[in-house]
Amino acid sequence: MRIAISSKSGCGNTTVSTLLSEKLGYPMVNFTFRQMAQERGVDFWTFCRMAEDDYDIDRELDRRQVEMAMEQKDCILASRLAIWMLKEADLKVYLTATAETRAKRVYTREGGSLEERYKETVRRDENDTNRYKTIYGIDNSKPEECADLIIATDDKTPDEIVSLIIQEVEKKTHSCGC
Repeated sequence: MRIAISSKSGCGNTTVSTLLSEKLGYPMVNFTFRQMAQERGVDFWTFCRMAEDDYDIDRELDRRQVEMAMEQKDCILASRLAIWMLKEADLKVYLTATAETRAKRVYTREGGSLEERYKETVRRDENDTNRYKTIYGIDNSKPEECADLIIATDDKTPDEIVSLIIQEVEKKTHSCGC
């Protein structure tokens, strides 16, 4: 089973996908902007600004992720656009959280000032949404058009979120006779 998990930054996508990968024993595909920035020797935020003007960065990232996922029979693809890009996904999950919650999580993970993390989160959301609309015609603020399962993560632990996803995996597995 291929599982695609998407979210905006700070919703817990990487944490949840990693935990789900461990529980299901599926490999995780999570090639990110951070990794591409490291490959190119560029600071993450500088790389994000570069992507605003160079849409080939997004296209390359998304192409590489889908290729990696398609090499696997079972996998979890975790990315901003996984539920839209991995058309062959058997389960498409979208994680949500308020901008405030996401900024607090990023602040906890990366430090800095909470106010600045909030501004960065809102700015990144706007930039990402505009870029995805321009490049692909995808509105990542409307996951209900594509997702099988949408989970608000504000008040849930990663284990609780993973349990909800596993319940959905079990439903799909039983319904297809797999």
